[in-house]
Amino acid sequence: MNKKWRRFLCVWLLVFSLFLPCGTAAAEETAELSGVVSPSYVLMEPETGTVICGKEKDTRRSPASVTKIMTLLLIFDSLEKGSLSLEDTVTTSVYAKSMGGSQVYLEEGEIQSVETLIKCIVIASGNDASVAMAEHIAGSEQEFVKMMNDRAAGLGMKNTHFEDCCGLTDSDGHYTTAYDIALMSRELILKYPEVLEYSSVWMENITHVTRQGSKEFGLTNTNKLIRSYDGCRGLKTGSTSKAKFCLSAVAERDGLSLIAVVMAAPDSRTRQKDASALLDYGFSRCRLYEDPDPGAIGELKVKNGISETVPLEYEGVFRYVDTKGGDLSGITRKTAIPDEVEAPVKKGEAAGELIYMKDGKELGSIRILYGGSVRKAQYRDCLREVLDLICL
Repeated sequence: MNKKWRRFLCVWLLVFSLFLPCGTAAAEETAELSGVVSPSYVLMEPETGTVICGKEKDTRRSPASVTKIMTLLLIFDSLEKGSLSLEDTVTTSVYAKSMGGSQVYLEEGEIQSVETLIKCIVIASGNDASVAMAEHIAGSEQEFVKMMNDRAAGLGMKNTHFEDCCGLTDSDGHYTTAYDIALMSRELILKYPEVLEYSSVWMENITHVTRQGSKEFGLTNTNKLIRSYDGCRGLKTGSTSKAKFCLSAVAERDGLSLIAVVMAAPDSRTRQKDASALLDYGFSRCRLYEDPDPGAIGELKVKNGISETVPLEYEGVFRYVDTKGGDLSGITRKTAIPDEVEAPVKKGEAAGELIYMKDGKELGSIRILYGGSVRKAQYRDCLREVLDLICL
């Protein structure tokens, strides 16, 4: 080989080596997830909404009974608003009783509490229980489905459209994506974490009370990860011939929560295996930084107000998730607030932010809020202050 070709080869190897680290990292990720065979999946950290990895996460597919996550979300919305209570009773209609597929065999005219029907939905995936709750909340399943689609739009679920409340339909017009499932799962568990107390139950009995008398019926969780995966708390499975096998799984370890969504797995065992692999991948790579005590923040001067200062407070706790297994030491904080503010100010409004930095890069921030309200001083306020000084 002459000098010219040797020089060319050396330059080529040097250029190749410059790109090798990125290629290696990608290869490592591919190798770790090579066992996941489901065509569509996503792994999300719910507190921050960080997507750790995904494949065809925006591809529209039939979700089967994973649909019931939205049904549960609307039920808990109603509980929060006070239009529904866990002790309220629900009467099963002939239409609700007629649901096929996964069911808890409610009879026409059977009366159950809201809490019992929640258990029937989240543990045993009861289609009949879902329709009974939909009718109770909205008057009909059709009106409830409108609420489902409105709620989905509000969450930014851009590739979702529901046509029933339980996912039993084979209609092409009933679809969602792995990412959209993660979005609604995130909303449910963050806003109503009590749902995980129900979704983590393995077995429980309910009592059917009908004209034929009373009898016990056993609910068994359709999510086998509850028993086989350390830290799994739920959330919902689904399967039909059209959707194949789907799952939104929630797991927690050492203060870190993850949502693994799998769609169109070929069988239930693969669904479970793929979700486990995604969660393993996430827990092995993710590092959580949480700052529950950023220190006292004090007060801010108020100009032309009835008070000279207003107290300040932090909005929540800062959380940051590193998805590459990096070092989270050496994180610094920087307060960004003005020296003073012009009255009026209102309690709860933003005064500034506390910014978190690492190696010169901004990781995120939390808002600093006014801890009280201060109205603008009027003439009579100034006069009263002068009179108080004279009286002294």
